[in-house]
Amino acid sequence: MKQLFILTLALFFSVNVLADNDPLWMRYPAISPGGETIAFTYKGDIYTVPASGGKATQLTTHPAHDTRPVWSPDGKQIAFASDRNGNFDVFLMNKEGGAPTQLTTHSANEYPVAFNDNTHILHSASIQQDVKDSQFPSALFAQIYQIGTNGGRPTLFSSLAMENLAFSKDGKQVLYNDFKGHEDPWRKHHQSSITRDIWLCSLGNDRTFKKITSFKGEDRNPVWTPDGNAFYYLSEEKGSFNIFKNDLTGKNSQQITNHTTHPVRFLTSDNKGTLCYGYDGEIYTVKEGGQPAKVKVSIVSDQTENDLIHRLISNGATSIAVSPNGKEVTFIVRGDVYVTSVEFETTRQITDTPQQERNIDFSPDGRSLVYSAERGATWGIYQSSLVRKDDKYSTYAQEIKEEPLVVSEKTSFQPAYSPDGKEVAFLEDRTTLRVINLKSKQVHTVLDGKYNYSYSDGDQTYQWSPDSKWFLVEYIAIGGWNNKDIALVKADGSGDVTNLTESGYSDGNPKWVLDGKAMIWSSDRAGYRSHGSWGAQDDTYIMFFDAEAYDKFRLSKEELALVEDEEKDKDEDKKRRQERV
Repeated sequence: MKQLFILTLALFFSVNVLADNDPLWMRYPAISPGGETIAFTYKGDIYTVPASGGKATQLTTHPAHDTRPVWSPDGKQIAFASDRNGNFDVFLMNKEGGAPTQLTTHSANEYPVAFNDNTHILHSASIQQDVKDSQFPSALFAQIYQIGTNGGRPTLFSSLAMENLAFSKDGKQVLYNDFKGHEDPWRKHHQSSITRDIWLCSLGNDRTFKKITSFKGEDRNPVWTPDGNAFYYLSEEKGSFNIFKNDLTGKNSQQITNHTTHPVRFLTSDNKGTLCYGYDGEIYTVKEGGQPAKVKVSIVSDQTENDLIHRLISNGATSIAVSPNGKEVTFIVRGDVYVTSVEFETTRQITDTPQQERNIDFSPDGRSLVYSAERGATWGIYQSSLVRKDDKYSTYAQEIKEEPLVVSEKTSFQPAYSPDGKEVAFLEDRTTLRVINLKSKQVHTVLDGKYNYSYSDGDQTYQWSPDSKWFLVEYIAIGGWNNKDIALVKADGSGDVTNLTESGYSDGNPKWVLDGKAMIWSSDRAGYRSHGSWGAQDDTYIMFFDAEAYDKFRLSKEELALVEDEEKDKDEDKKRRQERV
């Protein structure tokens, strides 16, 4: 069966033209202390460009990913992170480029965050928290380490989670933003108790800490003003991320930029107050009181990939479904749908779009595939079907037609055919369970989204009953969003929701068994349970909906054998009577 996921992929890459005068997605721009040069990351390499704009110079050419450039205070060196040896380590090179020097070697990812002087670099890594650290012990909270520019053994600078450090000119104070808990740093308009705030740390034998900002949304990326009496930072205080200025009391915020369409990212500053940042994939500079100016960048580089690459794929499928007859397997690789023969190596690509497809399912008759796809502005449900009646397999079909099933302004994904093949269930807005009738195209709600909570894609579970009349679903009830129950609902959306478990603990992953006469599910109600923290042990339980099935389940192996023999004899007698008639 190893050939299931083996296929030849022809991967097309856009060719780097001789000169790209409007490159996009230049990331982590960092302006030099003197303000003459901006270093940035583009397509996994480090470049520099004059702050006034012009032709960019490529400093790194390694096929690995190089990112996050940081300038030394004298502007003569650049530290950056590279995964040349498998994980990200800190490297150091001359501002003109050349062979870099590897400074860190730990197996954890290490990223440079700041120079605290010309001979020492601070970098982040999740290695080991200090024994006195009161934060939750998790790799989520990286420590800050210091290492010399000549290498050596790193020393712990701070076990406290600190991001985007900026040292004062005298080196006695450092601005930073905190990190309180798990949240995607690219998420926009997030407001909660774990959003980032700006802090001031006074260094010395006894460090002191002062929280400066208290906006309930995100405040991050502080950089000092030239006089050292105030700082610039990024905030969503007025909507989208923009640059703000504040004094060290945190009570006098002043907005510097007024971008509205996209967030401002990657704020840095030179010694004269020129601010450099990223916006919509491009680089900008601005001075307080002035207007933002886009840095015109021209990149001249060789083509690093061939126009066509043949690749043998043996892993990486993100979704999979087996045909009802067991002769085909459909799966998704690199965001496209494929189908392959189980017995032979023939593989067919079903979709070929720049957008992503996921959540694939085979129809009960094996003639259609349903999946979710990100086309246009949002996710929708699509179906690809065999067109000709004589075709039996998608792998060898002469013609396959795709049609949209559910496409609206709301996100729809995670589709599944009903066992009778007449309907498709899916999730709308991540939590609402809905069903579309394939003949009438009418859509109805089975379970309202208020009964579920989603914190990541794929965390919702539902399953059709074998007769296509019911659903088993996860359900918010007495245990709250973090301790769901299992409920039974009618597929037509009528009637009440029946809570089957009511444990107050975490019940999940329900599945129909015994031809719909029972269900199994997992629960931590009896094992090691999660009381105010993480970690629990699940057991598998079974619940019967049919008394006869329950009685049969309780029989011993010997008793079951006798019952099956008796049933076999009855079937044979019935068959003989029918033959005589």
